[in-house]
Amino acid sequence: MRLWPTGGLWRHPDFLKLWSAQTVSQFGSQFSQLALPLAAVIVLHASVFEVSALYVVEFLPFLLVSLPAGVWVDRLRRRPILVAGDLARAGLLASIPIAYAFDALTIWQLYGVGFLVGIATVFFDVAYQSYLPELVDRRELIDGNAKLEISRSGAQLGGPGLAGLIVDWLSAPVAVVFDAASFLGSALFIFGIRQHEGPSQGQAAPVRRRMREEIGEGLRYVLGHPFLKNIAACTATFNFFGSFLGAVLIVFAVRELHLRPAVIGLAFTLGNVGALTAAFTSKRISSLLGVGPTIIAASILGGPMFLLIPFAPHGIAALAVIGPAMVVGTFTNVLYNVTQVSLRQAITPERIQGRMNSVMRFIVWGTIPLGNLAGGALGTWIGLKQTLIVGGIGCCLPFLPVLFSPVRALREMPEPAGEESLLQPLLVDAATVTVQQPGT
Repeated sequence: MRLWPTGGLWRHPDFLKLWSAQTVSQFGSQFSQLALPLAAVIVLHASVFEVSALYVVEFLPFLLVSLPAGVWVDRLRRRPILVAGDLARAGLLASIPIAYAFDALTIWQLYGVGFLVGIATVFFDVAYQSYLPELVDRRELIDGNAKLEISRSGAQLGGPGLAGLIVDWLSAPVAVVFDAASFLGSALFIFGIRQHEGPSQGQAAPVRRRMREEIGEGLRYVLGHPFLKNIAACTATFNFFGSFLGAVLIVFAVRELHLRPAVIGLAFTLGNVGALTAAFTSKRISSLLGVGPTIIAASILGGPMFLLIPFAPHGIAALAVIGPAMVVGTFTNVLYNVTQVSLRQAITPERIQGRMNSVMRFIVWGTIPLGNLAGGALGTWIGLKQTLIVGGIGCCLPFLPVLFSPVRALREMPEPAGEESLLQPLLVDAATVTVQQPGT
């Protein structure tokens, strides 16, 4: 039986290192999230479709490599995967300011870096979400995820404003240096974690099956689980329509609302007050309302806020509309994510955590490049404002799968399924396991 440090996560040295790594890298990522599309728009004068294509290639790896990544995360030790992911992203992002310094930066380099960084992020994210249940006690998962979300929300609160100023001062490509440096810092913190990863995680499994069979087991587990399949449907729907907004929002802000990078960064900063508030209060809210009702309420309340954004006035006055809309939207988004991710981690046996997370990533983030592509095409065809309206309407629908599912009756975190119940559906035709694609 594994023993965790007592006294809560504040006295858990290895969790604090993971938390520190998350804090550093999340703050740095705010620079790239703002600087890369602004480099395309301002420096390279990219079209609406070219900018949306940048978002597509960044998330395309979640469609292409998520499923095999989950198998490797279950087979291998997770801490080295986290370190390698950070170092790879640092090196790739550093190539952008170098190319800009030699007047050699092109949209194709942004696409290439975005795609390769996306691959590294797939492995990092799957390993990261699978590593937390190994690092902390199951009863502390919501607290752990909430603290990690505090880092992300805090970075989103302060990062975009500072990133906007740096972009104004040094240019968008140069601002990417800050993100590259943050990934180096994150790698150093994770490298310092000392907790031993035992064979129970799957890297020392007695029988090594074919990758296709292991992927099939992960797909069967998620798509057959009454909680997971409905959470996946809810999140995937929101991500698809939310990506309509992501594909054209910065172009809309620059070309329609006539906002400077510093003002755009300030808008994101104001909006993320809601995210930080949710990170601090998610544990209390889920305890008060129950796990299932919290997930459902958050998925209902967030969507309508995005319908306000396309009606923002021009100039600095746009902040009066975009700011409050983003405060409520980010609050409900973070509340939803902390609760549903903790639920997923709590109910899944340890040996299949990597594949569960990879299948969920494949489904819920796989819709993002599709939404970016559709949003970019619509933005070119019907206009930026009209595309934002279509995306906002779509964001009002995702609550339906979880509302009409067993999730609504869930009050507390259930125990993980036993190995027998996990394997039972697989033993029926184990010799003919095939990779199932969602929706088929």
